[in-house]
Amino acid sequence: MTAIAINGATGRMGRTTALLLIEDPRFQLKCALTHQQSKYLGQDIGLLSGSSKLGVPVTALSTNALQDANVIIDFSVPSGTEALLDYCVAKNLGLVSGTTGFNEQQLNKIKHAANATPILIAPNMSIGVNVTFRLIEQATTMLGSGIDIEVYESHHRNKLDAPSGTAKRMGEIIASVRAQNFSDEVTSEQTETATEEKPIEIHSARGGDVVGEHTVTFFGKGERLEITHRAASRTNFAAGALQAALFVAQKLDQGVVGMYSMSEVLGLS
Repeated sequence: MTAIAINGATGRMGRTTALLLIEDPRFQLKCALTHQQSKYLGQDIGLLSGSSKLGVPVTALSTNALQDANVIIDFSVPSGTEALLDYCVAKNLGLVSGTTGFNEQQLNKIKHAANATPILIAPNMSIGVNVTFRLIEQATTMLGSGIDIEVYESHHRNKLDAPSGTAKRMGEIIASVRAQNFSDEVTSEQTETATEEKPIEIHSARGGDVVGEHTVTFFGKGERLEITHRAASRTNFAAGALQAALFVAQKLDQGVVGMYSMSEVLGLS
């Protein structure tokens, strides 16, 4: 049985993950973490997630809170993930993070911590999305040059970062195949000649309660190809996080460190 801590436990993804984890006999939820100003401090995570009382109160990050955990599942904010790194290294804890919006300095800190403990970072842990990543890579390769590619993404009105981490990853994949420089800044500049490839553009929309929709459109002459993933609920993301936690727990048991992605978890790499 894998002992889990959830960071960002009172958010949408944290609660969904807690509910799924509570019902899975492969896991035991040892602690539920949130920020120090949260109104949910002290409340039972089982009740907050929509299950029965679990006897696990929501707490702030501390060494004592993490003493019984093996793997931390993190759905917080970049500063919240950053705060976990020293604990992970000192206590040999694995980390699975679905947090997005890291800056370069934070990413460097994560990579440094991965020299001491297994860390998996994924902008989207949905199995379907990670299959979509592979399809985008294949389509970009097969369609070749002369195709204009645009990325469109929509999320609920409260999502903090734009573009989404998933959309950025799509842009990075396309840029890698085409040997282009990728920037997550949306641009409307046109190329100077008809033979040049346009910059990869990401178009973001925020509204309502959209869980997540991503479309990559390949514009050719006389035809258009679209690859779309739509999330109907957050359960698929949580299920992927649990699968990733088992993967990281296995790496801990093997004494293997490093940075990982969902590609390794799903055997897509």
